[in-house]
Amino acid sequence: MSGVENGRIVALSQVEAKIEPYDWVFAREREPEIAAHWAAISAGKPAMFNGKVMLQHHARIEDGVFRAGYFETDYAAFMSWRDFGHPGPVVRNGFAMAALRSADGAFLLGKMGEHTANPGKVYFAAGTPDREDVRADGSLDLAGSVTRELCEETGLTLDEIAVEESWTAVILEGRIAFMRPVSVPLPAEAARALMLSRMAEQDEPELADIVVIRSLAECDSYDMPPFMRRYLAHIYGQD
Repeated sequence: MSGVENGRIVALSQVEAKIEPYDWVFAREREPEIAAHWAAISAGKPAMFNGKVMLQHHARIEDGVFRAGYFETDYAAFMSWRDFGHPGPVVRNGFAMAALRSADGAFLLGKMGEHTANPGKVYFAAGTPDREDVRADGSLDLAGSVTRELCEETGLTLDEIAVEESWTAVILEGRIAFMRPVSVPLPAEAARALMLSRMAEQDEPELADIVVIRSLAECDSYDMPPFMRRYLAHIYGQD
């Protein structure tokens, strides 16, 4: 993957992705282990659904444009591959995130509910790309994923947010977080209250809470994945 080395943080003007045929040996050869692992991690969590997701199998960066090929696989295979330590040739979960910021400069992150695959984790609204993100021409709409996931998880509407055109890719083993700046024209606490009120109206909210972050030191109080800490350290000039 040219220019896509682990540990990099890259400013991008555009992300281009398309779905391609790919024989993922891991999913084919370790099917019994995958089935057993899925049964274990989904037990007692009926909200966890073994649908189809899109993973990235090749990528390159050219003149600020990230170009990638994705393939379709089962969510169970993805979760097993993640939990088994990303075995096999380089594959990544390349997902888009809404780096949501309030009018007074604070970041607004979601805390995942106990019924989800990542209970208690704190990060921006996001989701592994799935069939809803695939356009008719086979391209992957990561920009659309940003707003779809944000609105679904927080209850915010498109007319309540402003989305920037730029991206920042945080590249780590097994994953790439494509961060896109999104703003809401309210102070942090008012924005949090609004989102919590909308989430309370959802039948089964994915998020348990909205977390306000105003400094890198505050991240230590939460269970954040490495890509979140890395991005916030970069934004706060402490990477």
